[in-house]
Amino acid sequence: MLHFHIITLFPESIEPYLRSSIIGRAIAAKKIKISYYDPKKFIYPEPGRGARAQDIRVDRRPYGGGPGMVLRPEPILLAAKKALRRAQSKGVEKIFFATDGSIFDEAMAKKLSKKKEILFICGHYEGVDARVQKILKAKKVTVGPYVLTGGELPAATLIDAISRFVPGILGKAESLEASRVSSPEVYTRPEVLVWKGKKYKVPKILLSGNHAKIDEWKKARKWA
Repeated sequence: MLHFHIITLFPESIEPYLRSSIIGRAIAAKKIKISYYDPKKFIYPEPGRGARAQDIRVDRRPYGGGPGMVLRPEPILLAAKKALRRAQSKGVEKIFFATDGSIFDEAMAKKLSKKKEILFICGHYEGVDARVQKILKAKKVTVGPYVLTGGELPAATLIDAISRFVPGILGKAESLEASRVSSPEVYTRPEVLVWKGKKYKVPKILLSGNHAKIDEWKKARKWA
């Protein structure tokens, strides 16, 4: 069983998605497991400060100035410590979402699906103190050349993509489709769609029954 550990301030933002459809069935079948660790539950007064409410917080202003707040390292590291203690194996893959990280792709998903434990560190606001990544020796990963408000969506994206390669998660029909050449263009019934007086037809090649030619057609569009 592949166990995903997610450090996030907002587990409720992705938990409904991960408990539905194929991923939800995989959890119920004990093919994968997902655990959440909220840094807000690991907040203690900063060294040299009192226990005033404003001193017991998960974020602080960034050194060097700049907008927004940065997540303090201690709550994240304590959450990671708990996750690593719960892990059943020592070789935990640690993922730190960062804009300068390696771009996540299908090859990475397939490689990560072979792991037993994966830890995701989800930042928020202006991000996580960079020392967390260095201390945990986590791999920097990005899902694209853009900035999101948090790491929860990237974590859900990776879990979805990785889980598809875990044996037994995809059903028979879905497994068959996964083994075929994928294409950004897909069609279904009706063969001729009439919309606002215009006809939109399914490409003839897809109706031919010639799977070799169909695969060529799909490959041409996939890499276009």
